[in-house]
Amino acid sequence: MASSSLPDRSTWNTGAAQQLEPLVRRVLAPNPSPYTFTGTQTYLVGAGRDVAVIDPGPDGTGVAGHADTNGEGHVAAILAAVGTARVAAIVCTHTHRDHSPASRPLAALTGAPIIGCAPLAIEDNGPRADAAFDPDYAPARILADGEELHGDGWTLQAVATPGHTSNHLCLSLKQSGALFTGDHVMGWSTSVVSPPDGDMAAYMASLQKLYDRPQDRIYYPAHGDPIPNPHQFVRGMLGHRRQRERQILRVLESGTHDIPAMVAQMYKGLDPRLTGAAGRSVLAHLLDLERQGRVVRSGEQWTIPS
Repeated sequence: MASSSLPDRSTWNTGAAQQLEPLVRRVLAPNPSPYTFTGTQTYLVGAGRDVAVIDPGPDGTGVAGHADTNGEGHVAAILAAVGTARVAAIVCTHTHRDHSPASRPLAALTGAPIIGCAPLAIEDNGPRADAAFDPDYAPARILADGEELHGDGWTLQAVATPGHTSNHLCLSLKQSGALFTGDHVMGWSTSVVSPPDGDMAAYMASLQKLYDRPQDRIYYPAHGDPIPNPHQFVRGMLGHRRQRERQILRVLESGTHDIPAMVAQMYKGLDPRLTGAAGRSVLAHLLDLERQGRVVRSGEQWTIPS
């Protein structure tokens, strides 16, 4: 899950376009936080007449209490990276506020359509470890699982990966074997799965779906470094989640039955700012275990059925 430690800021290259491979460039938004690592990474796909912009990021100067929504100057940085090419599509993996709000000013400035995940507006008042949802996201086209976008020398294919959010998509660049994983698989921490929209069973199924894809050579996440060994990495993520599930069951067996006490026991030395995030992840696991009939609850108390 999220971490309070951040790397040396001098290495971040915020706002500068970095070439990752012939068809892929990255522009880092100025929204570092304990929840977004160095910030949200916007990807430009294409090296010819047109490009696709994946996860345009946050917009504006941010909201108090949400450092991860600061996008001041990011649209200008994207446009500078695009140069004389045409923006053929603005593609969003999901609608958290550190991913999709900049789609609207970018669309207004370029005339490009907003394409990608379905819109989602949901009230989630629980302690979050990621940005809240973007209620104003309005795509011109929603990509279904397996649907493709085509441009000059590039093809992106949607890979539906619900779990982190119910509308989450990954995007496969068919020419190179790169997969843009949004927040589903990140290069610096595990993804937060926060009910009611976040769903652990769906998240695990989506991880398995990626594990079963032999064609993916490298992952480009929205936060953190590229992942050059995706198959091994996802196997580790699946193992981590199963281990966490077993840990929750052991804690329940030991006589701890409410989520705050479980978090205190399971996450020793956790940064207090991340306690809410840990609680949401524990809740997501408990809800999944409840559906399986392996735990029951009474009010705020969780137990293993006798």
